[in-house]
Amino acid sequence: MKSFACGDVVPGCDATFVCDTEDDVLAAVARHAQDDHGMTEVPAELVDQVRGHIVAVA
Repeated sequence: MKSFACGDVVPGCDATFVCDTEDDVLAAVARHAQDDHGMTEVPAELVDQVRGHIVAVA
């Protein structure tokens, strides 16, 4: 399992994601970025930041 907290990259956002794989986390975060943050595209730099904050959970 992998976990990501949006607030680690976007201060003030309390959304968290727990998924089976890193790819699943990235897909969920992309939907969240569009739906909740109004982003039509997710820049590669932001994807790198998200990847850097994804952690393994038991």
